[in-house]
Amino acid sequence: MRTRTFGALRTSRRSGRRRGLGRLVAVGVALVTVSASLAPAATADPPEQRASDGRLSAKIRYTEYGIPHILAEDYANLGFGTGWAQAEDQVCVLADGFLTVRGERARHFGAEGETDGSLSSASDNLASDLYFRGVRDAKTVEKLLKVPAPRGPSREVKEMMRGWAEGYNAWLKQNRITDPACKDADWVRPVRTLDVAARGYAIAVLGGQGRGVDGITAARPPGAADTDERARKQPADPGEAARELFSAENADMGSNAVTFSGSTTANGRGLLLGNPHYPWQGGRRFWQSQQTIPGELNVSGGSLLGTTGISIGHNAHIAWSHTVATGVTLNLHQLTLDPADPTTYLVDGKPEKMTERTVTVPVKGGKDVTRSQWWTRYGPIVDNLGEELPLPWTADTAYALNDPNATNMRASQTALGFSKARSTADIERALDETQGLPWVNTIAADSRGHSFFAQHQVLPRITDELAEQCSTPLGEVTYPSAGLAVLDGSRADCALGTDKDALQPGIFGPGRMPVLRDAPYAENSNDSAWLANADQPLTGYERVFGASGTERSMRTRGAIEDVSGMADRGRLTVRDLQRQQFANRVPAGDLAAADVARACAELPGSTATGSDGRSVDVGAACRVIEKWDRTMNTDSRGALLYDRFWRALVAAVPAAERWKVPFSADDPVGTPNTLNTAAPGFATALADAVTELGSAGIDLDARLGDHQSVPRGGDRVPVGGGTESLGVWNKTEPLWDPSSGYTDVEHGSSYIQAVGWDGSRCPVARTLLTYSQSQNPESPYSGDQTRLYSKERWVKARFCEKDILRSPDLRVKWVRER
Repeated sequence: MRTRTFGALRTSRRSGRRRGLGRLVAVGVALVTVSASLAPAATADPPEQRASDGRLSAKIRYTEYGIPHILAEDYANLGFGTGWAQAEDQVCVLADGFLTVRGERARHFGAEGETDGSLSSASDNLASDLYFRGVRDAKTVEKLLKVPAPRGPSREVKEMMRGWAEGYNAWLKQNRITDPACKDADWVRPVRTLDVAARGYAIAVLGGQGRGVDGITAARPPGAADTDERARKQPADPGEAARELFSAENADMGSNAVTFSGSTTANGRGLLLGNPHYPWQGGRRFWQSQQTIPGELNVSGGSLLGTTGISIGHNAHIAWSHTVATGVTLNLHQLTLDPADPTTYLVDGKPEKMTERTVTVPVKGGKDVTRSQWWTRYGPIVDNLGEELPLPWTADTAYALNDPNATNMRASQTALGFSKARSTADIERALDETQGLPWVNTIAADSRGHSFFAQHQVLPRITDELAEQCSTPLGEVTYPSAGLAVLDGSRADCALGTDKDALQPGIFGPGRMPVLRDAPYAENSNDSAWLANADQPLTGYERVFGASGTERSMRTRGAIEDVSGMADRGRLTVRDLQRQQFANRVPAGDLAAADVARACAELPGSTATGSDGRSVDVGAACRVIEKWDRTMNTDSRGALLYDRFWRALVAAVPAAERWKVPFSADDPVGTPNTLNTAAPGFATALADAVTELGSAGIDLDARLGDHQSVPRGGDRVPVGGGTESLGVWNKTEPLWDPSSGYTDVEHGSSYIQAVGWDGSRCPVARTLLTYSQSQNPESPYSGDQTRLYSKERWVKARFCEKDILRSPDLRVKWVRER
C-alpha cells in the first residue's frame, strides 16, 4: 500500500474524502474534555464533539494501566494528543526538562543544584544553563529545523513537534497539577515548538557535547600566572581512563534485545524481545502509548519523555528495539596554539581565531553569571571529559570536541520511518535514508520471518587509516583502547572525510555500517557488533564502532548462551521470550559460585579479614552461597549476599587477576573462566559482604525481594533481576544505603516488549513498563505495572481496534484546543 503524505491527507480532507477517519474530527469553538468509562458497545463519539473549526484535537482511548491509544486525523493532531497525554502523566518531569533546555535551572533552583542527568552530564545547574543557553543564543536548533529533508526533519515531524507543544500547553491550561513535585510551581510554563525540538537535540548529543558540558563551560584561556597550574597531569594510563569513560558497565543506560528468524520459530514468523535498561527516575524514562492516523500510521510502544514518536515498539508487521551501542560518538582535535595568543590556533601554519561566545545565566539569589565559550572549526574547546580524562588548555595546546550529532535533527525521522515499516527491509531503508540514530543499535523482526541487526549510528568518520596517520600521542593510546580518536588539528589533511552515501559531511555512510540479516538469532547486550551472532561474527568495521576479538561482558556472555540455546531448540513462541525475560539466571553465579563456596569453606577457622582489618566469621556465608539457586528471583535466598560479595570482588580484584583461564578469542563466550580464589582480594570481599549485610540488619540468607524493592503507594514492591557485573538479562541496578540496604532502583529493565505474529491481522504482543506510566504519586498509574513486574506478569497489548474496544477499563477523552 502506498503511504500518503501529509499534503495528500490535507488534500483528501478538502475534497471530503475521510478514508477511515469516520467520526474522528472533534474540534469545536470551546474546549470541553469528555471523559467517560465506556463498555465495548458504547463507543460512539458524542455528537457535540464532531464540529470542526480547524483547531487541534485528538481522541484518546485509555485501556488498562493508563495506556493511551491516541487517534488523530493528521500529524499535528497526533502530536497534540501525544503532548496532552504525556503531560497528564508526567507534567512535572517534562516541565523540569524544559527548564533545562531553556537554560533556566539556576534561576529557579540555584547554581549549585543538580539536574536529574537526563539531558546532559552537567555536574550542576550552572554548567547546564551555560551550555543550553549557549545552544539557544547561537540559534542552533532553529537553524537545524530549517535544513530541508532528508538532511533535516520532514514536514510530518515538524508538525508532530508543533502539535505536541500545543497539546502540552492545552493540558496546562485546562487542568490542575496534583503532583507535589511541581504543584503551584512558577517554573511550569507553556512551551514552544522550539522547546520540543531542543529537547530532542539534547538527547541526540548526549554522547557527544552532552558528555562534555562541564568541559565546554569551564574551558578558559590560560593566563601567564596559572599556566603551570592548568597544565594538569594526564592520568597514569589514559587508555584505561578512556575505557572507563566509555564503558557500558559504568553507564546509566544499556539494554538487551534479541530477534529470532522464522527458521527458529514455531510458525516461521519472526520474534523480538526488547529489554532496554534506562533510568527509573527523571526525564529519561519511557512512556507507553499507541499512535494512530487511520490509513497512514498505526504503531504502539515506548517513547522517551518529551519526544513525539515511538522510540521502541511494534506495528502490525514489524517490531524493533534498540540497545546502546559501542560507537564513540565524538572525537577530539588537538590544537597547536599561536604562541602569542592562546585563542588562536594554527592549521597548516595559518592562524585561525577562535570564536568567543559570551553566555549570561541568571542565578537565584545572586548576580547573573557571564562566561565565555570558545569555538573552532572542529567544535567547542573542552578542558575535560569528566574527571577520568582532563584535557588542559595550556599556552601551546587546546582540545576541540567534534560531535556530528550536533548537526543531526533526524532521529525522529528515523523513528517515524520505523513506525511505518512493513518489513525489516523497510527498517533498513529507513536507517539508510534518514541516518538519524545517534547512539543506539537497532534489532528488528517481522511477520514474514526476517531478523535484522544493525549498528547504524551517526559517528565521526574516523577510519583506522586516518587514526594511524593523524593521531596525537594521546590518541595513539585512547583510540585502540576505547575508540576515542584524538587527531592532529594543526593539519588540514587530518580532517574527517565524507562518504558518498552519507547525508552530512564527516560521518560514515550506510555502506560502512555493521549489519546482520536473517541470522537464526541476532542479539546485543551493549558490546560491539562482533558477536551479534556468535556463529556469524561481524568483522571489518572501524575501531570507532567498537572492539572485536576482545573479552565480552558477563551480560553478553550469558545472553549469547541463552539465546543461542533457544535458537538451537527451535519451535520458539512469544512465551519463550517471556520466560527468557524473567529467567533471572546469574552467569557469574553459574561460573563461580561453586568455587566461591568451596574456597570459603576452606578458609582457616572460617574467618576472613575485611578491608577494615577486622576478622569476620564467614562460615554461615559459605553455606548460604553453596545452597543458593543461582538466580536473582525475588524469593531467592543467598542472591543478595552473592550480589554484595561480587560487587566487592570486582572492585578489589583487577580483571586480569580474577580468572585462572584467560580470555581467548577462539572461545569468546566461554572465557575467561575458573575464579582465582587465591587472589588476595577474594577473602576480603567475602568478609566485607558479610559485614555490609550485618551493618544493614540483613540476614545472610534473606530473600532478595525482602530487600531489593521500590516504594510505590506507601508499600515496598519487591523486584527481581541483577546487576551488570553479575550478567543478569533482567538488569536491576539498585541504590544501596549502608544502614538499611537497597532503597530504590536507579536504572534497569524499563519498557519491555515480547512480540510475534500468528497469521492474523493483530500482532501477538506482551509488554511491561517496569516503573509504570507516571511519576506522580497521586496517579493510579504510578505503581500498577511495577506490581505486575514484581509478580513477573505481563500486559497483553491491545493493538487492534477490537481489542481496544473490549478493554474492561476503556475510557475515552476528546481533547481539543480552546
